[in-house]
Amino acid sequence: MTAPAKAPAPAAIQDYHAHIYFDADSREPALALREEIEANFNIEMGRWHEKMVGPHPRWSYQVKFRSDAFATLVPWLMLNRRGLTVFLHPNTGRDLEDHRDWPVWMGEMLPLKLSLFEDKQ
Repeated sequence: MTAPAKAPAPAAIQDYHAHIYFDADSREPALALREEIEANFNIEMGRWHEKMVGPHPRWSYQVKFRSDAFATLVPWLMLNRRGLTVFLHPNTGRDLEDHRDWPVWMGEMLPLKLSLFEDKQ
């Protein structure tokens, strides 16, 4: 196992991504969650992907938010994720570490395709 990278100062966090994972069976709860997020938070919603994209092992959509929304959005997601898996990571400009060393998982931890980032190093 690779040792975690030396973390930058929290000020290096530009924003956050929460990736909401779903599949054909959980599509409706994922859509309802997306609509509720959009209605209640000042965030940027990413595209809806009914295919695996980037390092993500399931269908997903992204919720992009600033640090000032963390304290309200993240606890809300913890309590309202509808049984879906949420993968949350900071954006520091260090993609591999952001996804490998510094994420937060809500629900099932899934293996990511980190080779996409390792090849860029």
